[in-house]
Amino acid sequence: MHNPIFNDTPCQGLNIAPCDGELYWQKQFYAPQQADELFAQLNADCAWQAEEILVYGKWHNVPRLMCWYGDADAFYRYSGVNHQPLPWTPTLLTIKEKVQQHCQCEFNSVLLNLYRDGQDSMGYHADDEKELGENPMIASLSFGAERLFKLQHKSLKITLDIRLAHGDLLIMAGTIQQHWRHALPKTKQPKTPRINLTFRQIVAL
Repeated sequence: MHNPIFNDTPCQGLNIAPCDGELYWQKQFYAPQQADELFAQLNADCAWQAEEILVYGKWHNVPRLMCWYGDADAFYRYSGVNHQPLPWTPTLLTIKEKVQQHCQCEFNSVLLNLYRDGQDSMGYHADDEKELGENPMIASLSFGAERLFKLQHKSLKITLDIRLAHGDLLIMAGTIQQHWRHALPKTKQPKTPRINLTFRQIVAL
């Protein structure tokens, strides 16, 4: 079963996950003008870098630029890569406070991805690393070009497509990471850059 693409109706406070988890979509969490300003600040100020990840024993170039910011103890490891957080910037702290107030949840770190064009992408995965704890809440904030965000249930034949636009906030919570995988696929359509921030709470192990 394939659910229709959600791209017209704001889903404020409505869980749009068909089953097995929570998914909340706040369109234009930031209004266009402020979203423009934040995109420009993040693009210029963040310490973007190219990375490699370990997949099935082989190292591959990550098809996007990345950086990791957070509290000093918010150490994160995934796909064979260690991430020691950079100190929060004033811009990131301002965004974090607004997101936390909306989510009623504390975050101590944020992963930023810069998708330079339509060929930059993110493969299917679940944010289920042990450092995130059980049933984590992850707040995903998008700036820049609209991109298709896909979710696929791990055991049921259900998919969900969401077109995340400039300033949109998507909250993944509950058991969503246990039952679903998500991806940002490549596209042949010409795309300008997109910056995505995923706020997380790294727990002590």
